[in-house]
Amino acid sequence: MNKKEAFINPIDEDKITKSPHNLPYAHTVGGVVIKPIDMGRAKSNAITAMHKQTNTQLTQIHEQMQLLAQQAKKIQKRIEISEIIYGSEMGFKPLIGKTYHLYQRANETAVLSVVGPKEWGRKGCPFNLFLATISLLSDHTWEIIE
Repeated sequence: MNKKEAFINPIDEDKITKSPHNLPYAHTVGGVVIKPIDMGRAKSNAITAMHKQTNTQLTQIHEQMQLLAQQAKKIQKRIEISEIIYGSEMGFKPLIGKTYHLYQRANETAVLSVVGPKEWGRKGCPFNLFLATISLLSDHTWEIIE
């Protein structure tokens, strides 16, 4: 018994491995099933999700741009009317938040008045054309009310 007998593995050497952790499949009966990843499908799903998210974000940005464009148009319109009003005749200093009326004479000069088109009495409006009812805003631009 001094001599140890060499261990002889009864399993064929072609059917065993020295590093079972590197096998692409489970090496025991109770091992976890290992399936290779379908990279084409994974990439396709990732691309689909990416397109969906970015399209949603681009749609939101587009809606925000449209809102900003509308706001810019309103401001531009206020600037245009404000330039006309500040170029008109006015016999008083307009106050912020008050309502005024813009008229045009026969010679096409603009006139700012505190009297509305229905407030002139029996003689009627002395101006040729009523243009708008307006209000002075705190940024000194004018807003068209009517």
